[in-house]
Amino acid sequence: MKNGIQHIKPHVSDFRSVARALTIVENDLHGANDLLKSLEFNTHVPVIGVTGPPGAGKSTLVNALIEQMTTKGLKLAILAIDPTSPFNFGSLLGDRIRMASHFNHPDVFIRSLATRGSMGGLSAKTIEMTDVLRSAGFDYIIIETVGVGQSEIEIIGLADITLLVLVPESGDEIQNIKSGIMEIADAFIVNKADRADAGLFANNLQKIISQNGESKVPVLKTVASRGQGLNDVVDFILSGSTAKNNHKELLLAEKAYKLIQQKRMEGVDKNKLIQAIALSAADPAFNLYTFVEDYF
Repeated sequence: MKNGIQHIKPHVSDFRSVARALTIVENDLHGANDLLKSLEFNTHVPVIGVTGPPGAGKSTLVNALIEQMTTKGLKLAILAIDPTSPFNFGSLLGDRIRMASHFNHPDVFIRSLATRGSMGGLSAKTIEMTDVLRSAGFDYIIIETVGVGQSEIEIIGLADITLLVLVPESGDEIQNIKSGIMEIADAFIVNKADRADAGLFANNLQKIISQNGESKVPVLKTVASRGQGLNDVVDFILSGSTAKNNHKELLLAEKAYKLIQQKRMEGVDKNKLIQAIALSAADPAFNLYTFVEDYF
């Protein structure tokens, strides 16, 4: 293997080695597959998924969690998923903006990752990059998704504990939300709980959860911008209270499916696809399904 990739052993004591390994894996550089197969990762390192609709305060909550958990001497890795533009494939990659106060913390490693068109809020590379972090010796890995709605259920295939962040204004939408992402939560976080009707919203949410037979799923109220209610969230995370351990095979199958899907799609260059479809679409007799069949 070239460029010394075989010697890379990502470790929490050397953030440069972690960053380099992540770059190799994310960009499919030479030796990426060998690097992944050589990883010796701790499968017991908890992966915490933070998800929810846009504007719920997920980034603020993650910031507050970092503050609370590092005071306990824990070493954290954060993957902040940013949306990719479907037009120019660019991404904000805003980790330095949203988590600036923690970026130079010796116990906190923060990495932004573009969705690269994944509608579920998770890049196909998220699984591989998470395993790199699990091999590096961190105590917890936190994945903050982009907040794209109900398709965010993809997080269930990766996270050991999923926190669904909502705000009191979500009250009118609960009946619709519960048919999608509400079923994936191990805990509901009612953020911005200092707003009007936050108590009523939390109570209604608890009733809906009970009706669905999930009475053990807690509803926790926070004001993340002020650090209020974070102790309960951290205690829940540290307790490891999750029923997902009963579905280990299902979760592994979900991860395997994503990885197989990624491998099968490796030969499809999206830029070339755009060019090809632009030429074909000029034909008045253009048919998308015929185009797809002929493309392969």
